[in-house]
Amino acid sequence: MPAGAAPLSPRRKWRAILLATLLFVPSYWALLAGLVSLASDGEAAPNAGALLAFGLALIPFVFIVLAFLSEHPRAPGAVLKAMGLSLLVGIPVSALAGDAVTGLVAGIGAGGTSALRKDDPDDWKPRALAVALAAVYVFVTLRTVSEAGILLGPVLPFTSLGVADLLAQRRRERSESRVT
Repeated sequence: MPAGAAPLSPRRKWRAILLATLLFVPSYWALLAGLVSLASDGEAAPNAGALLAFGLALIPFVFIVLAFLSEHPRAPGAVLKAMGLSLLVGIPVSALAGDAVTGLVAGIGAGGTSALRKDDPDDWKPRALAVALAAVYVFVTLRTVSEAGILLGPVLPFTSLGVADLLAQRRRERSESRVT
């Protein structure tokens, strides 16, 4: 947290998470529809290029909403870092998992770790664990109950970050109360 900046209220943090998630949902569905359309042999399949372009075009705005609404002190740089992290994590995870949904969840979640303001600079570990758990959950549900993994995919990345921050804050407060 920058010197002199007040901690972000939970209400503002969850508002940023909610609005970024609401913007990510159409991007997610457009990307999935585009990938399915690409794999389809039917002539009635929608234009895959347009769907993929739309889905990819929304992702920077998802991170912009998350960074600016969470009052990140260096929001433009955080957005650029988030976009890079989403590619660096999402592409290899998709390749390893063999599906696009797991890679999208992991990539967007990884980008969100950078875009969502951190009140404690050491909170990256709980966030990384939360994103990993969300990706593993999606991976497992896609192999067992595929509809659940697909439907929950756009909700998990930023929600897991909010929950990780909340749990880390509670842990800090408990340890501070033990010290005093």
